[in-house]
Amino acid sequence: MKNRHGANVRLQMLGFLTFAAATTLLPTPASAEDFPASQISGAVQRAINDQKCPGAVVHVGFDGQTVFHEAFGYQQLRPSKIAMSRETIFDLASLTKPIATATSVMILVDEGKVDLDEPVATYLPEFDNHDKHSVTVQHLLLHTSGLIPDNSMSDYQGSHETSISNLMNQRLRSPPGTKFRYSDVGFLILGELVHRVSGQPLDEFSQQRIFTPLGMHQTGYRGIGDDDPDCATTQQRDGHWMRGEVHDPRAFALGGVAGHAGLFSTSSDLQLFANTMLNVGEQDCTILFSDQTFEKMIAATNVAEANAASASKAKPQLRSLGWDKQSGYSSNRGRSMSPSAFGHGGFTGTAMWIDPELKLSVIFLSNRVHPDGKGSVNSLAGQIGTLAADWAREELKQQTR
Repeated sequence: MKNRHGANVRLQMLGFLTFAAATTLLPTPASAEDFPASQISGAVQRAINDQKCPGAVVHVGFDGQTVFHEAFGYQQLRPSKIAMSRETIFDLASLTKPIATATSVMILVDEGKVDLDEPVATYLPEFDNHDKHSVTVQHLLLHTSGLIPDNSMSDYQGSHETSISNLMNQRLRSPPGTKFRYSDVGFLILGELVHRVSGQPLDEFSQQRIFTPLGMHQTGYRGIGDDDPDCATTQQRDGHWMRGEVHDPRAFALGGVAGHAGLFSTSSDLQLFANTMLNVGEQDCTILFSDQTFEKMIAATNVAEANAASASKAKPQLRSLGWDKQSGYSSNRGRSMSPSAFGHGGFTGTAMWIDPELKLSVIFLSNRVHPDGKGSVNSLAGQIGTLAADWAREELKQQTR
């Protein structure tokens, strides 16, 4: 097992296991009265009243402890009402990308089994067609490969093998490295890369190497046809409500396991992951990857049109490997978070942001697509993130006085 006793002493004693008990407020030594709990609660309740979402769970962690953890509203409105709880399991949608897929890729990078600068075709030879020979693993992680955002659902009408073959045969829409285009297709291919390199399907690899070691016992992919009353309900498919069955149609067509969507989890499990990332990929005796690999994963890259004549005038679009930093997709990011913050959102109404400089994590989980797909929560998640970051900044100032 790797040993890294000297690394990042400032966060070594995070106390990962203390936060998950059923206590709403576990304040750090700073004054609990200063935390904007009522403002956060009020913002969420207004969103529920305005039908932006049926309910939500908010979890804020600071310096290794939970400072706010609360459930609001309902995890299901139809066909009957079920109250939201802090233990509700959510379809994370695109949070799957960084938590399951990118983290799995970076574990393989750390082990020397994957090189970020190598062509994808090195690991998936059938990908080498339609001028894709120069697309690298890093291009896929940064969404700069030139691949289309989503391929046609007709590509998934055959067998699983045919669906994967259709993914490999996708054409580029722009030269690699020249344009940021958020792409589910790229992460579907990364999921297959993890499978091919590790010899394990993505769900098995991520469970064995990430979720189980970190104690994330409610986290994982789920099979088609699951109906779990502990899960937040999303929408209807073929006459039944999806409750524990993946909402994303392409992940569903692939049996529930995909690189871009399909992961389910709770706020408490995600806080374990967030604390691990705040501690540079380490929790107790579990080390996901080295300091160097972690820093490489979260380093900001400007993915604005690098080769365009107007690139110098373009607004920076900052991403990292699997994560958002500050881009057009960052409306769910707290405005006052530091430049070190990284996070992501999910279509079903989920968001998670981690800020190493502020020792802060903000997790917002909702099923905003229930019941009719018309909810909207990105601005709410961003508002909560701003309140939490403002508070954390002041707490750190007080600690240094």
